[in-house]
Amino acid sequence: MIESTRTFSFPHYPTPWSQGVTGGVTAMASFQEKFFPEVYARTVEGITDTSPYCKYDNQVLQTFTSTMFLAGMFSSLVAATVCRKYGRKPTMFFSACLFIVGAGLQAGAVNLGMLFAGRCILGFGVGFANTAVPMYLSEVAPAKYRGGLNILFQFAVTFGILIAGLVNYGTQNFASGWRVSLALAAAFALVLGVGSIVLPESPNSLVERGQVEKGRAVLQRLRGVEDVEAELEDMIEATEEASRVSLRQSYSFMFHRANSPQLIIDIIIQFFQQFTGINAIMFYVPVLFNSLGSSRKTSLLNTIIINCINSASTMVAVLLVDKFGRRFFLLEAGVQMFITQTIVGVVLATQFGKYDDGKLPTGTTVGVLVVICVYIASSAWSWGPMGWLVPSEIHTLETRPAGMSIAVAANFLFSFVIGQSFLSMLCAMKWGVFLFFAGWVVVMTLFAYFLIPETKGVPVERVPIMFARHALWSRVMGPVSLEIIERDATRTISRQAAADQRAAANGDLKKAAL
Repeated sequence: MIESTRTFSFPHYPTPWSQGVTGGVTAMASFQEKFFPEVYARTVEGITDTSPYCKYDNQVLQTFTSTMFLAGMFSSLVAATVCRKYGRKPTMFFSACLFIVGAGLQAGAVNLGMLFAGRCILGFGVGFANTAVPMYLSEVAPAKYRGGLNILFQFAVTFGILIAGLVNYGTQNFASGWRVSLALAAAFALVLGVGSIVLPESPNSLVERGQVEKGRAVLQRLRGVEDVEAELEDMIEATEEASRVSLRQSYSFMFHRANSPQLIIDIIIQFFQQFTGINAIMFYVPVLFNSLGSSRKTSLLNTIIINCINSASTMVAVLLVDKFGRRFFLLEAGVQMFITQTIVGVVLATQFGKYDDGKLPTGTTVGVLVVICVYIASSAWSWGPMGWLVPSEIHTLETRPAGMSIAVAANFLFSFVIGQSFLSMLCAMKWGVFLFFAGWVVVMTLFAYFLIPETKGVPVERVPIMFARHALWSRVMGPVSLEIIERDATRTISRQAAADQRAAANGDLKKAAL
């Protein structure tokens, strides 16, 4: 178990670093002056005839944020092929190499072309990492600990964002502080690369590539026991089924009726994760508070506070998700996020612009910060980690690479949409943007209540049975759900007979020994 825990703590900081550092960098005056002079004129020189909500509304600036996600969307689709053919570890190592190259280009950028090229390469790295890491974690985790330990992936994300905020705060007054912030992704990528070398390959991946004995040895090492035959037998059986399907067929199989619940959840849960508004706030929180009248220094300090709440709240999910389950956090957070988003929208509607200096009073700003922190906490222990945990738990081995790639690609697509549009939405909708996201929170909570089944403690290989017996999903699956249930019943009888034979054989051996 100690070995497993070390494995689940796999360093994944380059991805969140690249995400978390962006908001602080785009708020730095030196960065704006070099690459986005129009924004610099509005935010620093005070040359503006627009609403305070619109100070940062610039399509090129938004494209700098969102380009990484568009690149990640394409690479995540390729990542499935690499994961299946070469294994999870080589895929993660390759992503680390891309991070280093991308970080170097961004940090050394002398023009927009170089800046965007580095951003794209980082995005390719993120696509590979976000496909391989959740898949790796779900495959090495024991079923009863899989949820909490898998969410360590999300904790690494939030902790990386926190560190990025601290670095942005420390480098804000240096002329080239933005270069330092962007360059440090390479340092974390080195840790990721080393980790991908020293940690064991996923036993599922080894079995999938015909290395059964190595898979058994890794499984024994991870579980800390010698007898892993039952779990290994499940893996071998799942692999035999998966081997009949090529990767191209795997993608095709995702669109079969039998896998329609997984496909729908893969895509919809990523849509909802982004339309909680969480990434809009995490990308642009320094920009948001600066637009509301806070100084740059105060805006970055508020970002650090929010990032601390984000990281600490993710640990709540790590510790409790396998006790209370996935649905509990999704449903509880739905209520919490709706209330807090509504409060922020109402406060801004009634208070912002009310005063001559165009700023919110300090007390009101603190109140908005507190409410946003409560909102961040609810997202950090619910849709943030569950958006990755649930898709990683609902696929068989034959569809897992394709399924995770689709989930990651969908996440990047919707992240791109939010990253590219949020500042324009803030300009056009003003305080109404928070009510817009609150409305989506209601929809996603209803979806979770009716259509996301509880996967706590369910072995990955048995999840299809769960969908086949679900009141609503079984109707979507049609007659194939009955076939799955009947096949499982036959398999259970066969395994019980084999277990009885082994027990009888062991009994005979004991008698012979006497």
